[in-house]
Amino acid sequence: MTGFTHFNATGDAHMVDVSDKAVTHRIATARGFISMQRETLDMITQGRAKKGDVLAVARLAGIMGAKKTAELIPLCHPIPITKVAVDLAINDARCGVDIEAIIKTTGQTGIEMEALTAVSTTALTVYDMIKAVDKTMVISDIRVVLKDGGKSGRYEAE
Repeated sequence: MTGFTHFNATGDAHMVDVSDKAVTHRIATARGFISMQRETLDMITQGRAKKGDVLAVARLAGIMGAKKTAELIPLCHPIPITKVAVDLAINDARCGVDIEAIIKTTGQTGIEMEALTAVSTTALTVYDMIKAVDKTMVISDIRVVLKDGGKSGRYEAE
C-alpha cells in the first residue's frame, strides 16, 4: 500500500499521525455547480421559493458542513477552522448556481476535505430547498481548485 497515507504497513485503514508535522497556515478553495431548469433558477433569483431564501440557507449549510467534516469523513482529523467563506453566484449562461468555498486554518494537516464538504453541503441544500419543483437538478464539478500550506506546498487547478 505504498503511497497511500491512510493505510498502515499491513493494509489496514488508520488515521494518519500528524503530531510531528509543522503547524502552518493552510488554505483550500473548492468549487462546484448545480444546474436546474430556467423556471427554477428564476424562482431562486426572484425569492419565490416556498422554503425561503435558498442561497442564504445554502450558504449557512455549507459553513456548518465544513465544521462537521471530521464527523462525516471517517479518517479526517478534527481541524480548528479559522475561516469559512461560501459564495454562491447565479450562472445564467449555464442555468444554475456556481458554488465556491474558501477555508483556512493554522494546523498540522490540510483543509481540502472541509472545502469539499462545504461545497457539497451547499449544493445539497440548494437541491433540498427546491426539489419539490425541480427533480432534474444535477450537482457537478465539485473539486479542489486551490490548496496551499504544509509540506506539499501549493496546488492550483488549471
